[in-house]
Amino acid sequence: MKKSLYLLFLSLVACNPSKEEIDLLVHNATIYQVDEAFSVAQAMAIHKGEILDFGQFEDLNANYTFKEKLDAENQIIFPGFIDAHGHLYNYGLQLQYVDLYHTKSFDELVERIIKFQEENQKEYIIGRGWDQNLWEDASFPTNDTLNQLFPDTPISLSRVDGHALLCNQAALDLAGIDSTMEVKNGALLQEDGKLTGVIIDGPMPLVFDTYPELSDDEAKQALLSAEAKCLEYGLTCVADAGLPKRIIDLIDNLQSSNQMQLRMYAMISNSKENLDHYLNQPPIHKEKLVVKGVKVYADGALGSRGAALKSPYADRENHFGNMVIDLEEFQELARRISTTEFQMNTHAIGDSANSVVLNTYAKFLENKPNRRWRVEHAQVMDADEYALFSKNIIPSVQPTHAISDMHWAEERLGKERIKHAYAYQNLLEHAGILALGTDFPIEGIDPLMTFFTAVARQDENFSPAEGFQKQNAISREDAIKGMTIWAAYANFQEDFIGSLEIGKKADFIILDQDLMEVADEEILNTKVISTYIDGEKVNGSSD
Repeated sequence: MKKSLYLLFLSLVACNPSKEEIDLLVHNATIYQVDEAFSVAQAMAIHKGEILDFGQFEDLNANYTFKEKLDAENQIIFPGFIDAHGHLYNYGLQLQYVDLYHTKSFDELVERIIKFQEENQKEYIIGRGWDQNLWEDASFPTNDTLNQLFPDTPISLSRVDGHALLCNQAALDLAGIDSTMEVKNGALLQEDGKLTGVIIDGPMPLVFDTYPELSDDEAKQALLSAEAKCLEYGLTCVADAGLPKRIIDLIDNLQSSNQMQLRMYAMISNSKENLDHYLNQPPIHKEKLVVKGVKVYADGALGSRGAALKSPYADRENHFGNMVIDLEEFQELARRISTTEFQMNTHAIGDSANSVVLNTYAKFLENKPNRRWRVEHAQVMDADEYALFSKNIIPSVQPTHAISDMHWAEERLGKERIKHAYAYQNLLEHAGILALGTDFPIEGIDPLMTFFTAVARQDENFSPAEGFQKQNAISREDAIKGMTIWAAYANFQEDFIGSLEIGKKADFIILDQDLMEVADEEILNTKVISTYIDGEKVNGSSD
C-alpha cells in the first residue's frame, strides 16, 4: 500500500513540475493588446521587462509563481502611448520660459512678460505661444511697447507654431538684424520702412544663436522635467523632431544611468555637424534610444502665412508663402540620406511643399522598400497626390492642429482648398498607416486630446457640434493604433513596443475609462492611473 502511494506521488510530481517563477502577474483588467487582431485579454505575465504570456488569471496563476501580482481592479490597459512627433527638449525649456499660450490680446502678452521678469530677472527674456489669430486684432504685433518697457533687455517671443518671432530692438541688435538685410526663405516684416520686430522663418536662427547657452545640468533638468510630464500623461516613448548631438548625448547619458526611463526616438536636426557625424555611421539602436531620423523643414506654417502653397493665400493677394530650403539643397539632401539607413522626416504644411516632398521621396525611394520616410504634418494636400503615400512614405500628423487652426484656416485657404487640409481619413486610406503625435509644446502634451480630436474633430468645448470636416475623423481603433503600433512602426520600433504581445517590452498604461466604449464627451475626463515601462511603474495618477 505504501509503495502504491509513493508511486502515485511520483506520478503527480512528474505531471506537475515546479512552476516557473517570474516577476509580475497583471490581472482583473481589460487589456487591449493592439495586435493584428486587436485582441483583448484579462491577464498577462511579465518577466525581465517583457511580456511572457496572456490568459485567464486562473491559468496563469496555475502555470507560474509571481514575485508580485497587480490587481488592476477592473480598469483598462493599453500599450504605452507613443507621441510620433513632439519636442521633448523644447518642452522642457518652455517650462522655464514665459508662457504666452492662449493669450487673448497683445496687452495680456505684455502683462505676462512683465510679471515673469519681476519674478525671474532674466538677462534675456524668451517666451513662446502667442497666436495673433486669437486676438481681436488678428494682425501681427509690433515691438514698440516692448522697446519702451525693455530697452536694454533682449526679448524673443516665438509664435505658437515656432515659425515666427516677435523681437524687441535689443534682440534684433544683438542678432545683427536690420532693415537692409537680404532675406532668404523667410521675411522681416516692416512698416513704413521700419522693422516691426516680427521675423518669419529664414532669419530666425540669427536670433536663436544669441540665446544664452544652458549648461549640461540645466539641459538635463529640462529633459527630466519634460519626461515627468510625459509619464504623467501615459507617454512611454516620444519621437523628438529635431535634436542636436549634444542633447542626444545627454539623453543617452540619462537613460544609461537610469535617471531617465522614457524611450526616445531622436531625429537629428538638419545641420552640417549633425549630418557629418551621424550619416557616416549606422543608426543608433539602444535599449531606450533610437537615432535614425533626419528632421528637415520644407516650408513654414499656415498661421504665419509661411506655408508654401500652389495658389495664392485666400487672404493675401499674390502671396504664396515660402519654402525654407532651396530645391537643389533639398534634392541633394534626399539623395544623401537615401544612400544611408537613415529616415528622412520632412515638415511640409502647404500643398506646394507637400508636392515637392512627396515627389522627391518617390524619386529617391524607387526600388528601396522599408525606408519609411515620413511627411511631418502633411497638412494641406493636392487631391491628386494622396496616392503617393504608402507604408514607405508615411503621413505623420497631429490631430490637435486641425482643431487649433479650424477657426481661421479657411480664411487662409479658401472654401475649396480647405477640403484637402487636415484630411486624416484620406491620408489613412491611401497610406494604410497614420502616425499620430501632438507637436508639443506647439500643442498640449496630453495624448488623450490627440485621441479625442482625431475621432470627434471637436475642441474641448465640443465645438463645432457637427465636428470640423467630420468626414476626415478616424475610427477609435485607428486612433489607438496611430498612438501605439503605427507610431512605433514609423519609428522603426514595432518589433519591441507599440503593442502588448509575447516577447515585447511590457510598456503599458492603466486608465480609469475604456476609450473604445466611453461616450465622446467623456473621453477627456479619462485619467491615467499609472504608467509602466519594462514592467516597472514609473508614475502615479495624473490627478
